[in-house]
Amino acid sequence: MNRNLTLDRRTFMAATSLLGCRAALPDVASAEATTRQVRGGAEHVISIWLGGGMGQVDTFDPKRVGDPRRRVAGSYYPAIETAVPGVRVCEHLKTLAPVMDRVTAVRTVNHDMIDEHAAATNRMHTGRPITGTVTYPSLGSIVAHERGAADEGAPPYVLIGYPNVTRGPGFLGAKHGYVYLTDTSQGPAGLARPDGISPQRQSRRERFLEVLRKNATPTDDPRLVDYDEAIQQSLTLSGPSFNRAFQLDKEPADLRNRYGGEFGQRCLLSRRLVERGVRFIEVSHNLNFLNGAGWDVHNEGILQQHKLIQELDTAMATLILDLERQRLLDKTLVIVTTEFGRPPEFDSAGGRGHQGTAFTCVLAGGGLSHRGAWGETDELSKTIVKDPVSVPDFFATVCATLGIDYGKNLYDGDRPVPITDRGRPIEALFPV
Repeated sequence: MNRNLTLDRRTFMAATSLLGCRAALPDVASAEATTRQVRGGAEHVISIWLGGGMGQVDTFDPKRVGDPRRRVAGSYYPAIETAVPGVRVCEHLKTLAPVMDRVTAVRTVNHDMIDEHAAATNRMHTGRPITGTVTYPSLGSIVAHERGAADEGAPPYVLIGYPNVTRGPGFLGAKHGYVYLTDTSQGPAGLARPDGISPQRQSRRERFLEVLRKNATPTDDPRLVDYDEAIQQSLTLSGPSFNRAFQLDKEPADLRNRYGGEFGQRCLLSRRLVERGVRFIEVSHNLNFLNGAGWDVHNEGILQQHKLIQELDTAMATLILDLERQRLLDKTLVIVTTEFGRPPEFDSAGGRGHQGTAFTCVLAGGGLSHRGAWGETDELSKTIVKDPVSVPDFFATVCATLGIDYGKNLYDGDRPVPITDRGRPIEALFPV
């Protein structure tokens, strides 16, 4: 009898253990599912920056038309249909509308920075709020750090616009910073040789530099190592091979005309830089191009907003189709970001304030499964109704598209820093 009781106890304990293991299995599987990463196959990013705050309700997330004179909230312009059924955009995006099947307007990006342009610009470049202890790297520098240049004769990161610390490498160091230019008619000024420096004289200088390096005391100071690598890269980039990318007059005149004015030429140059092997290009739509206020359309600034939208429309649509013709669209993720959005209400002079609770950033190309739009806001685009996307989530989507591990840590010295502040990508955009 005691033997049977022992067997019964053993059977009971075994069965209980087995049931416990089975009960735990779904949790384990669930944990694995939440940590399983999605990965795309894109190789480059062209990031279009709309300084000032693009109003989503007047561009990619249109609602009912309002009336600024009577202070009736709503969109400033009527909406039009696109290539994607059910997805509408502002009437001034008429060139982009037929190619929205290559685009996803992420309508539910959000953050808590609304009153300060500089802080919001930092948030949308680094993915984090400003702190007093850490200078975080920009998305461009993160991509440069993780992927490097696609060609050894090119820099990994080019900024077409004015330099700013928010676009920089932060704690990653100068090696992962940007090369910048403000004039598309020539290459970066810092890489151009002075008129008095002949190729022979330049060669003598490089030989002298090599002698100094050989006789210098070896060092592992990361600041000196990064500086030396930056010098070597600048010598490579000042040569004729890379600078040919800036010869926009080699492009067909009709293509240049389709891109449009200076902003369009920046977008055309970005395509040429992709071909040269640059990994990440930021194209800045500067504030002084058309209306003096850029996308910061308070008060009367909104009266010329349509010109900005039209310029974005023609340049971006042409860029998408040009990349497609060059068989580069699936390899190149085009993104449009801005510091925050705009509320549907009008201010006393008919313009708009700031809104961070819901605004739109845009993805195009990159081999993603596009759907015209992602996420849903309420009837006036003030509140997120479905599928919110935090700034870290948006960054994680960009990283995943490039095959970058968005769950890893970077290190500020020995301090671990999550690469996207624990963002999760929009998995529905990735092909199964």
